Amino acid sequence: MEISSGNERQLPAAYVHVPFCRHRCGYCNFTLVSGRDDLIDQYLKAIELELATIGETVPISTLYIGGGTPTHLSGQQLQRLLSSIGRTFSLCNDLTTAPEFSVEANPADIDEEKINVLYDAGVNRISLGAQSFNAAKLKRLERDHTADIIRSAVSIARIRIKNVSLDLIFAAPEESVDDWKRDLEQAIAVDPNHISTYGLTIERGTTFWNRQLHNDLHPLDEETQRTMYELAVDKLTSAGFEHYEVSNFAKPNFRSAHNENYWLGGEYYAVGPGAARYLNRERSMNHQSTTTYIKGVLAGQSPIVDREKLSDEDIARERLVFGLRRIEGIDVAGFHRETGFTIDELAQPALGDFIAADLLRYQNDRLTLTREGLIVSDSIWPRFLVP
Repeated sequence: MEISSGNERQLPAAYVHVPFCRHRCGYCNFTLVSGRDDLIDQYLKAIELELATIGETVPISTLYIGGGTPTHLSGQQLQRLLSSIGRTFSLCNDLTTAPEFSVEANPADIDEEKINVLYDAGVNRISLGAQSFNAAKLKRLERDHTADIIRSAVSIARIRIKNVSLDLIFAAPEESVDDWKRDLEQAIAVDPNHISTYGLTIERGTTFWNRQLHNDLHPLDEETQRTMYELAVDKLTSAGFEHYEVSNFAKPNFRSAHNENYWLGGEYYAVGPGAARYLNRERSMNHQSTTTYIKGVLAGQSPIVDREKLSDEDIARERLVFGLRRIEGIDVAGFHRETGFTIDELAQPALGDFIAADLLRYQNDRLTLTREGLIVSDSIWPRFLVP
């Protein structure tokens, strides 16, 4: 990956979607295919063609390869993908911070060969889908690794890639608060640089959704989920992690720069099936079917199936919602200066309701979520996204 010079803050980010997985977990509704490794070579060709439409050496601020499971690809296939990406995108180095190049990984896929391939391409951050250290919970989540495999993956990754992030899921079926506490303690013990914690959501179209409809799976009650979330906040911050976004915790100087770009309203390229981009005030999305994406791109067709040009107000409302996800909230004067709108004119009367309910507060010229607001934040956003 080529490194160029420039002003990072003015550059877009880039995302590449790899849709392949060994198995689709019961809670997953992401764009992916399992058991179709026969499509990988065609996918790589399609990615090369889509990237070619962007140009060469396009400067970007951060690069993120997600999925699916990017590390499901063989070392050779992964190398081909990374080479294609490197011909298109050039990470910017502003001489104050190293440019962030992240790849999502399944702990079970990690070996020295793949870590060397990633490192040689310039990857400097790896995000491991650990989800849990509890054997019974991992089985219920239909994961294919163990706690020992997670620990081994962290150790192998750290040989070349020092910045390691873990994803954890809480509120899995039958999980107790004590189970979650032990997960947090074991995650802290492997000393990652970053931890993301997500409450399990059962989405329509997943096998968990169908099991719930047939009374074969029961979500945890809201009070237990709340207790688990607050436990994560307290234990991780006590362990030296900065709680910097609703679901994200980082050691000092290890925030996810790529996600920060999203939350601050930055632009981003995106390629691959189901990939969504935001450039020149326009949001667009590729076809979500991997086979349809491949077939169309190889036939010379655009993969884009949906476009939306955003108005000034649309952009401001999204900035409001994404900015409030960050624990430090929104600089009130800065928001007005950058969007042309005041928060009050966009968000009233809902804003007043949330402040009265102690879900939001003004503090030191910033608007932030309260502790209670963090817990119910998903219920706040819909009232800010529409007039």
